[in-house]
Amino acid sequence: MAGFDPAIHAINTDWAGAKEDADHRVKPGDDDFEWEQSPALRPNCETGESRSVSRYLLRRLLIAIPSLLGISVVLFAVLALAPGDPFGELATNPNVPPEVGMALRAKFGLDDPIMLRYCRWLAAMLHGDWGFSFVSRVDVDTLILQRLAATLLVIGSSQVLALLIALPVGIYSAVRPYSIFDQVANLLAFVGFSLPTFFTGLLFILLFSIYLDWLPFVFRADIAATGWHWYWEQFKQSVMPVAVLGLLQGASWTRYVRSSVLEVIRLDYVTTARAKGLPERIVVIKHVVRNALIPVVTLVALQMPALFGGAIVTEQIFRIPGIGSLLISSILANDTPVIMAVTFVFACLVILFNLLADILYGWLDPRIAYR
Repeated sequence: MAGFDPAIHAINTDWAGAKEDADHRVKPGDDDFEWEQSPALRPNCETGESRSVSRYLLRRLLIAIPSLLGISVVLFAVLALAPGDPFGELATNPNVPPEVGMALRAKFGLDDPIMLRYCRWLAAMLHGDWGFSFVSRVDVDTLILQRLAATLLVIGSSQVLALLIALPVGIYSAVRPYSIFDQVANLLAFVGFSLPTFFTGLLFILLFSIYLDWLPFVFRADIAATGWHWYWEQFKQSVMPVAVLGLLQGASWTRYVRSSVLEVIRLDYVTTARAKGLPERIVVIKHVVRNALIPVVTLVALQMPALFGGAIVTEQIFRIPGIGSLLISSILANDTPVIMAVTFVFACLVILFNLLADILYGWLDPRIAYR
């Protein structure tokens, strides 16, 4: 009979204790055991994530303040140094005494130094006063709110149409690359984003308004109808401008969606998911599309403010009383308070949609942490 070895006995005791600890340790994938044994873990995780997002949003908003201040300084300086006088017509009108024009310039401080005028404008903006329109003789915020509904209707509907076109067409083209569907979709996409909006708008007017007489080509804000007839008339006059913007964006986004899905669908984890026997629909929707949408979110978020600028041409073609037509008419009339307010709103939209894109990253990709 072998003698007792204290060293071997100590090793066996340590191994048994470690095995017992491992048996009682929470497994990473055992969600039921984890939450039942430690019910405080889930609330703590959710609270920590919420705090991280809140700190991230607060930090981004604080960073946005100097950015907006710098943008406002540049915009105000450019508009102040630009040629033109909002009261120039009064000087050429013989029925208006020169003292009237001088009194108006003194009232609005147009002869003051640029820095003084900027500080006065910034203080008024912080108090919610966006200025006074020299041409329309109303407050700028009231004027913008009157035009905002038409612009949001057209742009929002066009974005929904663009996403409804780009996502299914781009995904199916990537899943079936170089097929007949893919070739036809690529051809139409190239044609779609190669044509400018003014050409497509005029083409739609000639086809659907002049020759076929199906749709009105002038957007009316005062439709003399009630009930369902009002909605039908609103739909008819919105079809062409929404289609012009939606097809342009949809064609461009289709190429990006296809390229992004093609890049993700060749990765190893997608091959592993297929090897496990998962249906192709689950592999594409759950494992491919969600990761492929990350660069697409960046594109959509960054192009949203530019779309407001692109809508200027479309609003001019279809006579839509929106923000774009307001900006054009204000530039032609040298209405600097309106120009400053609209361009500053566009700058705020750029920062806002960049922040929205960063937030969507965390939802699409759980590996991204807000720090």
